[in-house]
Amino acid sequence: MNAYELYLEGLVTKDEIPAAVYLIQHHQQQQTLRSTGSFLNNEGERIPVSTDTYFDLASLTKIMCTLPSILFLHERKQLHIGDEVTKYIPGFPHKGISIRHFLQHTSGVSADLSMKNRYQQRDVWKEILNCKAVHPPDTEVLYSDIGMIVLGKVVEAITNQGLDSFAKRELYQPWGMDDTGFLPEQIEKNKIAATEKVCGKYVHGEVHDEKAFHMGGVSGSAGLFSTAADVAAYGDYWLYPEKQSVLRYETMALIKENVIQNRGLGFEVLCDKAIGTSSGSTWSIGSFGHTGFTGTSLWIDPKEEIVAVLLTNMVHYGRQHQLPEIRRKFHTMVYEVLTS
Repeated sequence: MNAYELYLEGLVTKDEIPAAVYLIQHHQQQQTLRSTGSFLNNEGERIPVSTDTYFDLASLTKIMCTLPSILFLHERKQLHIGDEVTKYIPGFPHKGISIRHFLQHTSGVSADLSMKNRYQQRDVWKEILNCKAVHPPDTEVLYSDIGMIVLGKVVEAITNQGLDSFAKRELYQPWGMDDTGFLPEQIEKNKIAATEKVCGKYVHGEVHDEKAFHMGGVSGSAGLFSTAADVAAYGDYWLYPEKQSVLRYETMALIKENVIQNRGLGFEVLCDKAIGTSSGSTWSIGSFGHTGFTGTSLWIDPKEEIVAVLLTNMVHYGRQHQLPEIRRKFHTMVYEVLTS
């Protein structure tokens, strides 16, 4: 085993991570695809994960569903990323906020809604339409779930389809990502990594994110499930756009225009190593990626031609954990192993 494999195996052995599946690709060649660890289901059984285990991707939904959906519509002139959101959602209360602002987390809208019990009834969309602006657009980066949920609604308003149906038909089927989608009711539960214990029961086979849960399991911010192979395939398309025909290279390149505080469109983009990203500081300038609250991440280094997928169900152990630091160490080791 190499350094990053030993590192993750050691974390599982020490019960610092419940389970992980990771896939590393370098120069179009798969270097590593491994699984380690397990999870408990609600029958008290310990289920080992495999390389085919599905994970709740959490906020990877933002860059694997909402971002490409918006870019798809932009490319086909059904919207423009500079358009104001109120053009498509007339009830949205804040004028002057564009689709670009929400993609780049510079809208000035509050980061999130108030926390409520998962099993307490709520109308998330109504709460969003009553959300406050905390500063003017384009003045600073404030990572916001709310903006991505709104953009999911923009996609639905333009296409007259559910976000899940649109993404499946226009993105995942053409890309051959058959193991990616929302609402995994048809998948055997033990093939899906359980996440957090809530009210004495593990969240298993349904979305972990409370807002997405209250929205029926589909939102622009969270709700997507997938496997390491599909997430890597998605990353590969961003590294080699010529391998697919859903989006043009010029459209995909928009994510790196006007990067602010290492935030491009949808993705984190490493431009200032002093600020840092979830990939750590060793990766090449221009690398881009994203993370998910449940314990997931995808990072892409165009210069070194690296795609790194790390899927964990870290919240299975609760919300107090060291995953941000673990991610940075893991990505640093990956980079060092591949480029030494």
